[in-house]
Amino acid sequence: MGLYFHKKQTSAADFIIGNRSLNFWLTALSAHASDMSAWLFMAFPAAVFSSGLPKIWIAWGLIGGMFVNWQFIATRLRKATEKYNAHTLSTFFERRFNDTSGTIRFLTAAIALFFLASYIAAGLIAMGLLFESVFGINYYVGLSVAMLVVVIYTLIGGFVTVAWTDLFQSLFLMAMIIFVPAYAFMHLPNGWQSITEAAKNQNASLFFFKDLSTSSILEAIFMATWGLGYFGQPHIVTKFMGIKNVEEMHKSKYVGMSWLILTLLGATAVGLIGLPFFDGQLRDPQLVFIDMVPLLFHPLVTGFILCAILAANMSTMDSQLLVCASIISEDFYKGIFRKEASAQKLLLISRLGLVFTALSSLILAYNKSTTVLEAVRYAWAGLGCSFGPLMLMSLYSQSINKYGAIAGILTGGIIAGTWEAYSKQLLGHNVPAEIPAFAVSLISIYLVSKWTGKITVECDSKGS
Repeated sequence: MGLYFHKKQTSAADFIIGNRSLNFWLTALSAHASDMSAWLFMAFPAAVFSSGLPKIWIAWGLIGGMFVNWQFIATRLRKATEKYNAHTLSTFFERRFNDTSGTIRFLTAAIALFFLASYIAAGLIAMGLLFESVFGINYYVGLSVAMLVVVIYTLIGGFVTVAWTDLFQSLFLMAMIIFVPAYAFMHLPNGWQSITEAAKNQNASLFFFKDLSTSSILEAIFMATWGLGYFGQPHIVTKFMGIKNVEEMHKSKYVGMSWLILTLLGATAVGLIGLPFFDGQLRDPQLVFIDMVPLLFHPLVTGFILCAILAANMSTMDSQLLVCASIISEDFYKGIFRKEASAQKLLLISRLGLVFTALSSLILAYNKSTTVLEAVRYAWAGLGCSFGPLMLMSLYSQSINKYGAIAGILTGGIIAGTWEAYSKQLLGHNVPAEIPAFAVSLISIYLVSKWTGKITVECDSKGS
């Protein structure tokens, strides 16, 4: 596919956004495949395996957040980016607020690169763990080979190749995340009773709340805040920008949301069925799916099934790498250094930027001191709170200006990026970064725009 679509690329716009040529199926499944990395097979089932059904509030939050994304962001963003001839979020924000200084473009690009590199590294950590635990391949060799494969087809084929590979990867991983727990359930001696007994023995709740205490309800609310991150994920929202017929966006919404609900239900089932399946003997909860499959299937079948984790990771990493490449070519090279760069030159810079990002993320992943869930949560919050509030305000408010936009990006990014270091000492609870960062960013955008708008009006009236 990479070689086939390579021939159709004549400009950076083709490479970065496919010249807005995707149908509604491609848009839907590519957007959701870009969202669900190995997190779906490792981090989320691990959370359910460790604590039980109260962790399903993460899924509720994601379903709600992505629905709002489709309903209120997708169509407006597609139309607005075409109106401003923007291929990246940085360009859109800059032109939307008429910022001739380049500040918005630079801030958006720099913050996106920082958090996306962390996000890609999280996917690579999952790749390395998979190769190491299942095949006995050295962690560093495994993630290096995995990255090489993703880089090759993304480098050759660009946006349209990424969308088509995402389509097949999304269908494959959905089939596996549903099939495996269903098959495993049939092998439990007493069905659901086996799960209830194991949950009781391992102190895992099978209710949506651990209890009806204030702390349990707050914990559920905190987990649901994952959904706030959707509005600012560049690798997801850029898929909205690539649809050919904007009138078919509602079809993409129904296809995508159906896929999301099915895969999250499957991942929840993996965590619950893992309780009696391993009976408390699992060495690492992140490996509940990975260790379950070899116990159920012939090694040849096992190999194919575990490719679902590779599919999930690759479908996220390729989109993130492509976004980083577009940032380096469109926002840094063209926007700051060479405004009149040729189409072929920008295409070359996009590809070089992709390789640079891949190498940087690889270096980060070599230090596997964090879990997949922690790494994804950090990057998710950082991107969502830096750009999510501004995305909403830029599409729905005419009263905000570039100063408010800058304030929102900075406050959201800084709070989300540093919150874990002092949140518990400040509030006494592990409040997720999305709550303060998203709220402060929204307020900053509104107040700074209002304040600077008044100053501008006063200066104009005095000058006249």
